[in-house]
Amino acid sequence: MSSLLIRRARLVPITAYDVAPAGPVDVLVRDGVVTDVGPDLAQPDTAVPEHDADGRWLVPGLWDAHVHLGQWTLNAQRIDTSDAASPADVLAKVADWIEAAPDGPVVGYGHRPGAWTEQPTVAQLDALARDVPVVLIAGDAHHAWLNTTAQQRFGLPVREGMVAENEWFAIQDHVLELAGEDGTSPAAYRATLDHAASLGVVGLTDFEFGNSLYRWQERWADGCDRIRVRVALYPDDVDQALSVALRTGDPLVPGDDRLTMGPLKIISDGSLNTRTAWCHEPYAIPGPDGPTGAPNLSPEELTALLRTAHGAGLEVATHAIGDAAVGAALAAYAATGAQGSIEHAQLVERDHAATMAALGLRASMQPSHLLDDRHLSEEVWPGRTDRCFALRWIHDAGVPIRLGSDAPVAPLDPWLAIDAAVRRAAADDAPWHPEQALTRAEALAASVDGQPMVRPGSRGDLVLLDADPLREDVPSPPVALTAVAGRLIHTAG
Repeated sequence: MSSLLIRRARLVPITAYDVAPAGPVDVLVRDGVVTDVGPDLAQPDTAVPEHDADGRWLVPGLWDAHVHLGQWTLNAQRIDTSDAASPADVLAKVADWIEAAPDGPVVGYGHRPGAWTEQPTVAQLDALARDVPVVLIAGDAHHAWLNTTAQQRFGLPVREGMVAENEWFAIQDHVLELAGEDGTSPAAYRATLDHAASLGVVGLTDFEFGNSLYRWQERWADGCDRIRVRVALYPDDVDQALSVALRTGDPLVPGDDRLTMGPLKIISDGSLNTRTAWCHEPYAIPGPDGPTGAPNLSPEELTALLRTAHGAGLEVATHAIGDAAVGAALAAYAATGAQGSIEHAQLVERDHAATMAALGLRASMQPSHLLDDRHLSEEVWPGRTDRCFALRWIHDAGVPIRLGSDAPVAPLDPWLAIDAAVRRAAADDAPWHPEQALTRAEALAASVDGQPMVRPGSRGDLVLLDADPLREDVPSPPVALTAVAGRLIHTAG
């Protein structure tokens, strides 16, 4: 924990009850906590660093509530297939990559084949590369296109189609290993965390597959103690937490509350792009799991997992994208008393919002996904898109919303999420169902982990901005300073 004195900063109201001072004030952080706010504060100690904000805007630090940090860190070493409109586009990128680095392996990320008129085949990849593994991960991260060599390397039955859902999730940790130690080394993680801090991010929840509490403890000791991290686990790894009686919120390093136990993550259904999200009504274009998608777990299995987690003091983050999956998840929370979040909640029914509020759950949502998903949603969920990314319904029901990116599905950029929640459109598009938009103030409040306007007792997680973050004409205000627990992590220039 560190101390810091920021002078002449303009405080930004976060909640409807906040009243910001009329002019700039000083903010003192002692031992990681804001202890005093007011004009012309006395310097308590010459050892306390002092920073002149010069009238800039000060907000609580931003959070990304849903990140796959290892996958995001590796993106710099992968082929970007996000602009591919067909298998041929992807194959051309793979061919260029192999020509430059013929010894492989080849990993790509970002393509969205849900709207392609031609589906890719393993034979197409084998024709380009038979001797090195090729793994091309779809932009929703729920399936991948692997050549035969990659399938054999990961011990999969060789098939001509995609590797999807639970079978894909089971090998993701091994895919990370293809890049070798440099891809997910502490230095690589530090670079990712420092970049996040340059955008004002002071914390995130890491939903990486194959997460290990011990790996994070090792990274932390090796210089990755940059921002706050909540480490989520999956059902196959939950015995780690149970064996040492760790509960959600417990520190993973004694005496340091910046690295903590996160929730148990459960993936209860699929995704839109794969057309495996579980819905009440049929897809206009059926997916591989039938006309309505399908659950990954039976109601009994889902309820049993929530009951186990709740009994162990773990919150639960339940991935539920389709409206049937959201309904089943809410029923499981109601039956068990478990606490936590619905992750994504991409297609909901109107009464789901009230149920979430009554159960005391959070909605962890990624509005930047709608920038890519709106057109496919209209195609495969016709007549239902007024219920997609229903931020306004959920907010007005009193459900706490936590915004995130699901990086690498979308960039780890809280300002992109805030802007998408407000404008519900990319720069050149018309707003998509603007009746579900949040205000800029509401979106900012959904991005600061429930913190109020900076005041005594607040965390010393602070971000100083060159522009007022409530201005919609400045979607991404430049970050002048980021501090975590009073420790300067980023300063501009």
